[in-house]
Amino acid sequence: MRRIYFDYAATTPIDLEVIKTMSQYYTKTFGNPSSIHYFGRKALYGIEKSRQIISSFINAELDEIVFTSGGTESNNYALKGIIYANRNRGNHLITSAIEHHSIIEPCKYLQRQGIKVTYLKVDKYGLVDPQDVKKAITNKTVLISIMYANNEIGVIQPIKEIGRIARDKGVYFHTDAVQSFGHLPTAVDELNVDLLSASSHKLYGPKGVGMLYIRKGMRIMSFMHGGDQENGRRASTYNVPGIVGFGKAVELARDKMGDERRKLTSLRDKLIDGILNNIEQTRLNGHPFTRLPNNVNVSVGSVEGEALVLNLDMEGIACSTGSACTSSSLEPSHVLLALGLSPELAHGSLRFTLGRYTKDEEIDYTLDVLRRIVNKLRSMSPLYKGRG
Repeated sequence: MRRIYFDYAATTPIDLEVIKTMSQYYTKTFGNPSSIHYFGRKALYGIEKSRQIISSFINAELDEIVFTSGGTESNNYALKGIIYANRNRGNHLITSAIEHHSIIEPCKYLQRQGIKVTYLKVDKYGLVDPQDVKKAITNKTVLISIMYANNEIGVIQPIKEIGRIARDKGVYFHTDAVQSFGHLPTAVDELNVDLLSASSHKLYGPKGVGMLYIRKGMRIMSFMHGGDQENGRRASTYNVPGIVGFGKAVELARDKMGDERRKLTSLRDKLIDGILNNIEQTRLNGHPFTRLPNNVNVSVGSVEGEALVLNLDMEGIACSTGSACTSSSLEPSHVLLALGLSPELAHGSLRFTLGRYTKDEEIDYTLDVLRRIVNKLRSMSPLYKGRG
């Protein structure tokens, strides 16, 4: 059976060049980079080379990059570290209703600690209005956290405008760039951000490694305590192969980004048009244009998304019903509900995310199979028959 992978937003395969670069750090350059002998210095060199690649990619300084275990840790560090270090400034945090759970759950935790959190509504496309951000700011606001691009519907937020408002008001601004990093331009000064989270495995690097950009001069409390790694900001023995692989993945993404964006946008639009024009009762979720070049999120009326995913998998096609972190949950997506979708339509959602190895003929095959599966499932649906 042929296998087609359309879940690149959940994770990407490691690029072979990344594996090749990492391999010597498992066997030859295996030293602890905190050691001062030859083996440690060689390992440290690999880490600092990656730090240089990543800092250059976002136009940051070397010591503004802190390596972490991934996007979830980076997001937790940004929110908790800033709030705890700046309690004398206020107790208010602003975010959006469609953030990833690695933002939503720390916000809920902070609320239990007495922090006030404002969850901004979004419009029908999933966009945050910068003026709503401005109105929500009070003299107690310490931090704003709005994601660069949404992991479920792919909508790209007006980060520059929000960052400009935050800077004018003297409020720290963090963006979760896990889905956009390596796929969209990410110069931190142009985006007007103070903190930025990224994860390696979303851009053809290894799992278990990410980073948090922290603008110089920020008051932030250390999130991990122990040794003095990362200038005392993140204790723990370095994941040397992972960090080296992350750096190589960013280097490749930098070189391929323009061509990949054009290719994926064309394939994305072909898939969207094929679904909307050939399967009735379907709708695109998110903005039609202001979205990631690889993201297709659609709702299919009178069909359960989980049934669609399982039937597509039996035909060799891998996709999802929402974010990978909640794909096993029976609850409808909080992102789709925030757009105003009914629970029925939210349950009938599919997310296809394309990537570096997606082929044009895979789009054709998927459109044919999806149409056939939808017709089969609807023929067994009392709800669809009732509508008919």
